[in-house]
Amino acid sequence: MDNQFVFLFDQPEKGKKELLGGKGANLAEMTRIGLPVPYGFTITTAACNAYYDAGQVISPEIESQILESLQTLEAKTGKRLGDPTNPLLVSVRSGAVHSMPGMMDTVLNLGMNDDTVKGMAEITNNPRFAYDSYRRFIQMFSNVVLDVNNYFFEQRLEDIREEKGYHSDTELTAEDWKQVIQEFKAIVPKHAKRNFPQDPKEQLFLTINAVFDSWNNQRAILYRRLHNIPGHLGTAVNIQSMVFGNMGDGSGTGVAFTRNPSTGESKLYGEYLINAQGEDVVAGIRTPQPIASLKEDMPHVYQQLVDTCQLLDNHYKDMQDIEFTVERGNLFILQTRTGKRTAQAAIRIAVEMVKEKIMDEREALLLVDPDQLNQLLHHRIDPEHTREQLATGLPASPGAATGQVVFDADEAEELSKDGKKVILVRPETTPDDIHGIVASQATVTSRGGMTSHAAVVARGMGKACICGCDSIKIHLDSKQFITGSTTVNHGDTITIDGSTGEIFLGEIPMIEPELSDEFQLLLSWADEAAKMGVRANADNPVDAEKALEFGAGGIGLCRTEHMFMDASRIPTVQSMILSETTEERKSALDQLLPMQQQDFEQIFETMQGHPITVRLLDPPLHEFLPDKEELLVEVTKLQLTDQDSSELHEKQNLLRKVRLLEESNPMLGHRGCRLGMMYPEIYEMQVKAIFHAMSNVMKKGINVKSEIMIPLVSHVNELKKMRQLVVNIGEQVQRESGQDFDYLIGTMIETPRAALTADQIAEEADFFSFGTNDLTQTTFGFSRDDAEGKFLQHYVESDVLHRNPFVSLDQEGVGKLVESGVKLGREVKPALKTGICGEHGGEKESIQFCFDLGMDYVSCSPFRVPSARLAAAQATIRNEPISPKKEPQLS
Repeated sequence: MDNQFVFLFDQPEKGKKELLGGKGANLAEMTRIGLPVPYGFTITTAACNAYYDAGQVISPEIESQILESLQTLEAKTGKRLGDPTNPLLVSVRSGAVHSMPGMMDTVLNLGMNDDTVKGMAEITNNPRFAYDSYRRFIQMFSNVVLDVNNYFFEQRLEDIREEKGYHSDTELTAEDWKQVIQEFKAIVPKHAKRNFPQDPKEQLFLTINAVFDSWNNQRAILYRRLHNIPGHLGTAVNIQSMVFGNMGDGSGTGVAFTRNPSTGESKLYGEYLINAQGEDVVAGIRTPQPIASLKEDMPHVYQQLVDTCQLLDNHYKDMQDIEFTVERGNLFILQTRTGKRTAQAAIRIAVEMVKEKIMDEREALLLVDPDQLNQLLHHRIDPEHTREQLATGLPASPGAATGQVVFDADEAEELSKDGKKVILVRPETTPDDIHGIVASQATVTSRGGMTSHAAVVARGMGKACICGCDSIKIHLDSKQFITGSTTVNHGDTITIDGSTGEIFLGEIPMIEPELSDEFQLLLSWADEAAKMGVRANADNPVDAEKALEFGAGGIGLCRTEHMFMDASRIPTVQSMILSETTEERKSALDQLLPMQQQDFEQIFETMQGHPITVRLLDPPLHEFLPDKEELLVEVTKLQLTDQDSSELHEKQNLLRKVRLLEESNPMLGHRGCRLGMMYPEIYEMQVKAIFHAMSNVMKKGINVKSEIMIPLVSHVNELKKMRQLVVNIGEQVQRESGQDFDYLIGTMIETPRAALTADQIAEEADFFSFGTNDLTQTTFGFSRDDAEGKFLQHYVESDVLHRNPFVSLDQEGVGKLVESGVKLGREVKPALKTGICGEHGGEKESIQFCFDLGMDYVSCSPFRVPSARLAAAQATIRNEPISPKKEPQLS
């Protein structure tokens, strides 16, 4: 069929994730391999986009295809939607291309009305189940489709429970549920301005509309932005015949992971509830039982689930997150998807799947998201420190965090913007709280399990989380929680350990992370696979040592101005800048020379022969001087209090010179090689320091590879002159020391003109390092600080820009200049070394781009080196077909 917008689960359109969405593709695949999947059909992402193109209306063509597929579903099940004697009930679920757990809408039990509920009661001989299902449908449909706040339903249900003296929903009888249904139906017109619809086909199409609409709800948009999911993809909708976990003690529902998503252990992990529906588990309304208990309650079902999980784990070659329902002892698989997992778990799963011969090392490297590795490189609670434990919950997402307690997601976001560290504490979280989870250091809930919304979202973000901490009693109205005899108020500081589930009062010291053997093994596989090097940006021996510890192959950017900014040196630097004559400036530089030389010697010794790219002084000189406004205040005060003081004269003189150096646009002003052109003595001092340091370190038997970078070159004549300066000093120090130096001279390509005339510049360069921070500024015409503070976030939120171009390289614009620079440079010098040293050097998509251009290396901050090593390996693997499976090597 041309323009086919709807596919049955057993139609041959298998595997087309972009069309069927992740959930739909997996339902079709599981149906194909013979798993017990309730039958149904998928309305495609193309239908979603057509819906938006038509002004949020389902076209007659799509409507016709939906009704045709519904007839097939009715024939397959022997039931009919709206038939009071044998009703078909369906679930309507979203299913985006990329997993977005809890972000979009779902409706269960669709097809129930005042007539079909009686039929369900009679067919099942279980009136309590039928009326419980109907009240669930009214509540869920009214909330999702008619936009009636859940609070009104939950409050009324709680009142009825209290009136009858019940402690849980399972105590309500069929007659009780009938009362609830009447009251729920009365709530709807009060808040939705219409009656609850009784026509099942009207229910169906209203719900499909609502699921399509939820693609662009606030939480879905925020989630897509956080996870870089394009907004044009749309969501599919899956219509699936219902199976019921709330048909008594022989039924239940749960969520299972084929491996532990927190640790990666190869063991079935999850939770379930007897006599419940799926939303009860994932919404955290009831705290469920661990999956191991299912072995005792339903041993046959448990074994079938274990076998199914093993099959899916091997079939998809990745950890799966599975939703299942047991209806009267029969197991049904409702969905499977790649499971969100912590960084520790991701690494262990990848390594163990190689050990289990499910895949080889190259396939395993693709299982781990480079961004996740950053989770492993930060602090954890100091086990030696005395601490006061307040409570313990479920360890839902590992990591440690300290912050002030807040009870509201909006407030968490506001305080975070003000620089406060907060921990969000809630009875449970809903998808509407995602912005608060993002803004917080960690999340704590008193209800819900380790597969609840809060746990899944936190794990995906690498944030610590504790769930189901029922020993804390949260009072949202008074903004406090009580545990035992302790009351913790809004704004009090707590520390949590998401690995153990413990909550502590006050702030607890953190210690350095320990990297596992699996972590090191995975990165050794990455280094073996990668064809592009990874260096670090480091300006001092401590950072250089950290870079080596994390596996950097050298230093790609050593910024010498950071050495100038040492507090003990600022007076000498200032006297150099404020000098009236060349002689005065050289005198100050003579004092700075031994300091710079010592800096370089320490870094060269630390790096033990690895290449080091040293960038000569780059920032505007005024950055080393006092703030003009502060000076003006000081001068004014002295004029009022002590007009004749020598201090006033000095301050006035300093203010005059600061004003002389002041620039309208310092980022485009007198900086970089322009300083060297106007004051060559500054660069001469730095180059002498480099060569003398090389000489001294080489005398200790240590090899030194230095790459001297001339910054901000826009014209070949700038580099030509500065190159000659470096060569002259190098020859001079070589004569004095009697040593030959291994060094290169190159430039940072960071202006559009440099990229466009790279063939000319390459005549004078041994290497190009692309400074993409400045290149992004000069290409867009953005001042980074102003743009990010004033409008850039709005651009991203309103889809003017897909990503912040300072975070992920703008491949369409800035990237074309980088591509031009590499291509033109290598036309002149085919072996020209090229690299990138802006912040993009640690971002996975930018790394892929650099690999595709044939760059030799990327450089990033030391803590991003492990993720860059993995991303460089993944870029190589994606570019080359995976070789036939070989015997795993784990030694």
